[in-house]
Amino acid sequence: MSRALIIVDVQNDFCEGGSLPVGGGAAVAKGISLVLDKAGDRWDHVVATKDYHIDPGSHFSEHPDYADTWPVHCVAGSIGSDFHPELATGRIEAVFHKGAHKAAYSGFEGTTESGETLAGWLRGKGVTEVEVVGIATDHCVRATALDAVAEGFATTVLLELTAGVARSSTDAALEQFRAASVAMTGSPVVDV
Repeated sequence: MSRALIIVDVQNDFCEGGSLPVGGGAAVAKGISLVLDKAGDRWDHVVATKDYHIDPGSHFSEHPDYADTWPVHCVAGSIGSDFHPELATGRIEAVFHKGAHKAAYSGFEGTTESGETLAGWLRGKGVTEVEVVGIATDHCVRATALDAVAEGFATTVLLELTAGVARSSTDAALEQFRAASVAMTGSPVVDV
């Protein structure tokens, strides 16, 4: 049995000061780094996902509805798409980019630069269990955790290391986790 940590979208644009900030994002980045330092042997593997948009079409909007359309964010190669400086990246073995030419919320929609999928990478390493952290609880963390279960991985969301956009959508995500048998620890940061 092998366990992996999936760090979801802890990027500059999703933290305070970014183009699509989630309150508490920087604190989540720092918290993940502390846990990696103190409980590093808890995971056999550590991977991360990134929103990495080239031309995502209608995903970007000058008049976003914040449900299906969003302000420009995490453009490939931009500072906004970089990992937040508070996130320790030394243990990250692979980064899965998602959303180049369309909306993509789940890390399981992403690939490495060589085209390897997250599910394929994890299976190749013998991973059977994943723990998910990152931004945002109610969007990309939610989609990644639900896809992890659908892919057959035992899945836990470490909520104390996630930040949600809004209370109502975060609460709805928690209900989806319960319905899908996603285990949860702690409480998400929802700083709105």
